[in-house]
Amino acid sequence: MSVSAFIRITRPHNAVVAGLTALIGYLIATGTLTLPSLMLAAIAALITAGGNVINDVCDVEIDRINRPDRPIPAGEISLAGARAYAAALFIGGIAIATLTPPLCLAITVINSSILIAYAVRLKRIPVLGNAAVAYLTGSVFLFGGAFAGIEGLVRNLSLAAITFLATIARELLKDAEDVDGDAAGGARTLPMIVGVRRTGIVAFACACGAVMVSLLPFGDWWSLFYLAGIGVVDLVILFGAFRGLSCTMPGCVRESNATSILRAGMFAALAVFAIAAVI
Repeated sequence: MSVSAFIRITRPHNAVVAGLTALIGYLIATGTLTLPSLMLAAIAALITAGGNVINDVCDVEIDRINRPDRPIPAGEISLAGARAYAAALFIGGIAIATLTPPLCLAITVINSSILIAYAVRLKRIPVLGNAAVAYLTGSVFLFGGAFAGIEGLVRNLSLAAITFLATIARELLKDAEDVDGDAAGGARTLPMIVGVRRTGIVAFACACGAVMVSLLPFGDWWSLFYLAGIGVVDLVILFGAFRGLSCTMPGCVRESNATSILRAGMFAALAVFAIAAVI
């Protein structure tokens, strides 16, 4: 077992991004950052890392074929060692969360449970697996806001909802891109059940929902900058979803770059919220 393998199996870039996102969630909720809020980054990074490790544990047989270079199939980490490592990461994150407000601790425990359930079972259930990923992505902003109390969590509801709906749209279109590979691997996704075309319609409806939600905070909290900025973001999200709307084949969805455009829209939404919170 090597130190490098224990770092790589956590997908450190994902863990770091999760930690930074939690801090941005706190910044959006309060307009500032404090030294204690750095705990949010540590908790989010540890829980995300634990989720990545347990995901590799559950996918070991698939990875032996598709990704033999990953630490477990490559023999750099044993299954037992990976399970223990995942448990340690989850326990570490939850232990730090006990020093935070009860809302943060509750979200930490819930998200840890969902990450484990996703790796074990949810990822194989059409739509439910997509919803789990979307919730986990959006809930990081709720987690950051919760450090400031219920008011902070409520303040971040709009961004969390936008992220949730846009992520579902993106996840569904990603599934549409991967129909051929998923079929060969024995997976069962929504595009395989209802077709690529109908999946695109569902994804577009989710994107429209994200746009509708994005307009809710304007009257209560935000400035004209927010309305102008989120208007541009909404156009990007709608354009991305629209690109996949007319596709009937996986290749068309890939060529449309719909998922990349949606991801860009989500990052842009985060930037707009963060800037609007501090100006």
